[in-house]
Amino acid sequence: MEQRLTFKEVPKGWYDLMQNIEVYVKNSGLSHQLIHLVKIRASQINRCGHCLDMHHKDAIKEGETIQRLYSLPAWKETPFYSEPERAVLNLTEVLTPISDSQPEVIEDAFNKVAAHFSKPEIANIVMMINQINSWNRIAITFGIVPGSYQG
Repeated sequence: MEQRLTFKEVPKGWYDLMQNIEVYVKNSGLSHQLIHLVKIRASQINRCGHCLDMHHKDAIKEGETIQRLYSLPAWKETPFYSEPERAVLNLTEVLTPISDSQPEVIEDAFNKVAAHFSKPEIANIVMMINQINSWNRIAITFGIVPGSYQG
């Protein structure tokens, strides 16, 4: 498999814009554990092999447990996630395939997150979900080969 487009081939400033959002999310006050869970869950939904490889490696490096990582596709059926994490994972599952989500489903997911997070935190959560979905679409379209990430 050969990568179709590299980050060296994108317009000047393009990659920096994406990285600036990454830095913002990382410094937003959201737990890094939650950020990893969202990045992995969205990447699972989007079937982004490169992002799954990257975010599993990063999550493990930062202390996430293997059990929580391999159980993530079944987070609703397992006791390994807190209620705030469950609310954010639910919102991730609603917003990632957004064309499949009805307004009342989005409102319900928002309300579940609002029970645990402030409005500024919710804005950061939505930014985080949007960012990983953008990266997934970029990695898939560019043909970034899974397994190449070194962290």
